[in-house]
Order: sequence, then structure tokens, then C-alpha cells
Amino acid sequence: MKLTRILVATSNKGKYNEIADIILGVLPGIEILSLSDLPKIPPPVENGKTFFDNALIKAKYYYSAYNIPLISEDSGLEVNALNGEPGVMSAIYAGENSTQEDLIRKLLKNMENKTDRSAKFVCLAVFMYGKDRYLFSEGIVRGKIAYEPRGQYGFGYDPVFIPEGYDKTFAELGSSVKNRISHRREAILGLLLGMRDLGCFL
Repeated sequence: MKLTRILVATSNKGKYNEIADIILGVLPGIEILSLSDLPKIPPPVENGKTFFDNALIKAKYYYSAYNIPLISEDSGLEVNALNGEPGVMSAIYAGENSTQEDLIRKLLKNMENKTDRSAKFVCLAVFMYGKDRYLFSEGIVRGKIAYEPRGQYGFGYDPVFIPEGYDKTFAELGSSVKNRISHRREAILGLLLGMRDLGCFL
């Protein structure tokens, strides 16, 4: 199976850009499609209990609609002091249609007086290349929650997440550093290795 194009099946522009950058760093000649390149359909209902559940829901839904090999993912922030919250609810932690500011405000409010600031970003990515034929890969980056938002880059919780080994948030470090160390990079590179083993790049 020679792969010449792949759909990155997310409506989140920040995630799309990160995934496209990671793929192109390994496969500079491949065509990367976004959902905006294809006929518009409603998004699937993401009602899974885990990141894997939701990533697979999206993969099956968009593959059934477009019949194009694709990568989908689900990711989020897990904070130890909050018993793993926000977890799979990361995107809607402050309610449906939460803004980045809403999410961060609620997180920091819930972290008031917490001495354990440890947290991790988790990404579960799926490559679907046929009906019920898929690979998956998980990526994790550990770190801690800052006491206030810092930085102007990235999206989501990036302004309050300080990865291990750094004293700046993802939003301060910028995409060039984040894409070298992130949970999403680890998950996508794991998929690319599996895709190579399938013969996708021959």
C-alpha cells in the first residue's frame, strides 16, 4: 500500500498544524488533507470513556464518510491533584464551546491551594487505512501546572503547562520546541513507524 496522501481528521486548527508539521518532518513529499478540503459533514459524537475510544470513534466516522487513509487523535490534560481531570473532558472542561480562557480559568481555580502541581498531556492517535483496519499509538509528556498563564503560542492548556526539564510553558517555548517533545509528536511518530512496517512508504 503506497500512501501518497493522508487526511488529518481534526477540526482543531492548532492540532492540524502540529500533526502536519510532524508528518512533513518525516515525509516531506506526502499530501496532507484537512477536513476543510473535503465536503463538510457534522462532527461525530465523542462519547468514549477514554482517549482511545474517542480517537477510534473519529477515525471510523471520517473513514466511512471519505474513504481516505487518515489520522485521528484524542488528547488532553490529566492533573494528579484533580484525580486525572480534565482528562477526556479537556476540550469542554468549562462547558460546551469553552474558550481557551474559560478552560484555563477553571483549571487554575480548581488548582488553588494544591501543592502537587504534577500533570501530563496524553495523546492517543489512530491511523485508519481500511474498514476496521487501523493502528494506534500513545504519547505522553509529563510536567506541571503553572500558577498563571504565560506565553502567546500554542492552544488549549499550553499557557499553563510546563514540561519536565523546562522552566517555561509550552506557550512560551513555541511550536519548534513543543513539536520536538510533545505527547502529540510521540504518538504520531509511533504511528509513522507502524505505517512504515505496513509498507505505506515504499
